[in-house]
Amino acid sequence: MAKKPAQDDASPVASFEQSLAELEKLVEQMEHGDLSLEQSLSAYENGVRLYRQCQGALEAAELRVRLLSDPDKPDAATDFAPPSND
Repeated sequence: MAKKPAQDDASPVASFEQSLAELEKLVEQMEHGDLSLEQSLSAYENGVRLYRQCQGALEAAELRVRLLSDPDKPDAATDFAPPSND
């Protein structure tokens, strides 16, 4: 099985920030209107992928905050493992 890209090895926060920066760059390129139809479609597909990565990272962060805030689970901070995207 092939190794996943290095981005998967980064923390969820770092992955979120990187994906968001790439998404903002794509939006800027598309807003300029200098892309061909094929390039626009490819950029859109890439944007959807980046959006989903950002959404997943935010969901993982929300779950972690909930676990950390739960008084019935004082060890949740050390037991937390974000869900995999397999």
